[in-house]
Amino acid sequence: MRVIVQRVSRARVTVEDPATSGVRVTGEIGPGLLVLCGVRHGDTEEDADYLANRMARLRVFSDAEGKMNLSLLDTGGAALVVSQFTLHADTRKGNRPSYGRAAEPELAERLYVRFVERLGAELGVSRVATGEFGAMMSVELVNDGPVTVTVNSKSEYRDGADEA
Repeated sequence: MRVIVQRVSRARVTVEDPATSGVRVTGEIGPGLLVLCGVRHGDTEEDADYLANRMARLRVFSDAEGKMNLSLLDTGGAALVVSQFTLHADTRKGNRPSYGRAAEPELAERLYVRFVERLGAELGVSRVATGEFGAMMSVELVNDGPVTVTVNSKSEYRDGADEA
């Protein structure tokens, strides 16, 4: 699994609502983290658990001295988690990305839900909102900092090295 994390002052996700010919908000937060979450073939529950633990404890919020020493758990911040299979795009050949590395929807949704549930109920992040899995979404955010971080779950590329 891979997540792109952005520290935000606010963020929200909307989807088109055919019933009203408008849009509906599926998730919205104030200060916290926008987490774009991609699942790839071979990912497991351990990957979802590892990333949820990392997100809850990732120290990207400023302390009283202005150093990034605080986490979501320390600040009581919220998380908005959005599924995004395109995080596993392969762009090594041609101009059109290949998404063959992305997990099939059943596995991706199961691990996405596990990640969200672990982050909130099990780890104690005060508020966890979501997008709508598999939907075409509009994501609005105000990036705070800006602070943007990529975190991978597989041990062979946890150090930030790109996968083969």
